Amino acid sequence: MKVYLSEYIYPEAEALLREHVEVVEDFDDVEHIDAIILRAAEVSRDIISKAKNLKVIGKHGVGCNTIDLEAAKEYNIPVVNTPLANTNSVAELIVGLMLNISRNISYCDAKDRKEGFSRIAPPEMTGIELTGKTVGLVGTGNIARRAGEILRNGFQVTLIGYDPYCSEEQAAKWGIKKYDDLKDMLEASDIVNVSVPLTKSTENMISTEEFEHFRKNAILINAARGGIVNEDALYTALKEKKLRAAACDAFVQEPPTGENKLMSLDNFCATPHIGANTEEALVRMGMEVVKEVLDVLDGKDPIHRVV
Repeated sequence: MKVYLSEYIYPEAEALLREHVEVVEDFDDVEHIDAIILRAAEVSRDIISKAKNLKVIGKHGVGCNTIDLEAAKEYNIPVVNTPLANTNSVAELIVGLMLNISRNISYCDAKDRKEGFSRIAPPEMTGIELTGKTVGLVGTGNIARRAGEILRNGFQVTLIGYDPYCSEEQAAKWGIKKYDDLKDMLEASDIVNVSVPLTKSTENMISTEEFEHFRKNAILINAARGGIVNEDALYTALKEKKLRAAACDAFVQEPPTGENKLMSLDNFCATPHIGANTEEALVRMGMEVVKEVLDVLDGKDPIHRVV
């Protein structure tokens, strides 16, 4: 059998895959491909329709926004992912970005490497503590809850959340006070974290109108997907000081470059979609997606089926 492997995965996972199948690295012979394993590559309706032997699509990670799920469903192609493998890594990055922008770490480092400051502890670099703050979770899935757990245990924060798919009773069990209105939650938050998939309903979920409801000293973190936070609206909000600062690990155009106007702002921090990019997460994601794909090719039911 032939499996298309789009990008780098953990070497031992790739070795396991090669023990059982022929690995190809292009779609030149797409009609003979039996499975696809991807990280960020696009699997379109056109590819799915041409891949007559396709039996399974494996997502190395969680978000499946680059896969045409409707087409996969129509052609009865199972899509599997690794929903828990990167949870801790992304959650730790979220907390790291909060600490970074609340204490101006990246900005101080960059300036120190150039002209430097005229004194120690410059007043303009006065930060804020995370301890005791109210953290608003846009989305209360695995990653958000893990980040919340770290913040609650380490910084004694209060957790509130907005998630139409989570009941008030379930949120309470997780130690989260649920808000039914996103704007009300934003108004009550010192820190806002976005952890939702990119769908038609979440695209531009945080935009111009929502930024009117942020606290003046609030910070925003998006380590989910580009397009959930409207980048033009975020630029304007940061420029007009409608919130203190923001950090994003995900962008509409990736990886981000200096051409993105957000990069011109001192109160913005960018990372190139590194949330799941740890040795530990790569091991888990690589081994899990390979095992899931091999199981489907062997006629077994997958554990984590998306469609």
